[in-house]
Amino acid sequence: MQIMLTELTNGFGKVYLTIEYDAANRWVYNNWLGYQTYIGIIAGADVCLHPLREHACSYLLNDNRQVIGPWDHAVQWIVEDWAPRASKQGLTHFAHVVSPESLAALSAEAMHLGIGGRLQMRMFSDYAEAQTWLHKAQQQARRA
Repeated sequence: MQIMLTELTNGFGKVYLTIEYDAANRWVYNNWLGYQTYIGIIAGADVCLHPLREHACSYLLNDNRQVIGPWDHAVQWIVEDWAPRASKQGLTHFAHVVSPESLAALSAEAMHLGIGGRLQMRMFSDYAEAQTWLHKAQQQARRA
């Protein structure tokens, strides 16, 4: 299994995001960790566009299970700036695994509502369910 890993660190040298292209599953996997700043979210979301473009990848598995606190400060930017660019370069399916932490989950819900019909986006509390949804979407795309 070929996986290319990118790690982004905050000003304290702590990893706040890992980005991997998972060749076996043909998707990009983002694992967000800890508290998320506006600057960090913008940097991370922009960096994740590179493997999506490089591998002509239409599927993103965005994991927020380890996120602490809200990230409302970046929802508008994600909806108005990042999502249209991601869609334009070919992203079609966005599986978002929410943090059990309620404030982070509320931010995810606001993002989901804002993105609306631009992408096929679903929110999950279970990681395996998110993977299954992406696999089914890939199977449907192959049949089409």
